[in-house]
Amino acid sequence: MAILSPLLRLSLVASALAVATAVPAQAPSLAMLDKLEKGSWQLRERGKDGVLQTMCVGDARRLIQINHPQANCSRYVIEDTPASVTVHYTCPGAGHGRTSIRSETNRLVQIDTQGIADGKPFVQAIEARRTNGC
Repeated sequence: MAILSPLLRLSLVASALAVATAVPAQAPSLAMLDKLEKGSWQLRERGKDGVLQTMCVGDARRLIQINHPQANCSRYVIEDTPASVTVHYTCPGAGHGRTSIRSETNRLVQIDTQGIADGKPFVQAIEARRTNGC
């Protein structure tokens, strides 16, 4: 049986502890979006008159891709806090975008989104408000 130097023993113990306490990475939950009320939401561009869009929201993650509603996109979560989320998404053949959603209440959010859709750039500052049920 070989005798280990104190430094080597310490190194082996530290490595074993690091492996034993490693926690698997978890995907961001975007829990703030789960707290938003389901129902009919009106989207208005800030600083402009009129309703941009009305949508029935069952899953508030739909608000991430306002300009790519039907696209099959991959998402990369940049920020995931109790009050806001920021997501970059890429939709093969349809474009890409970056959306930040900040919750004021569970019935009112501010959305800033920009990217490329249908080969054209877009930049929008939107206030989304739940108006009633679907």
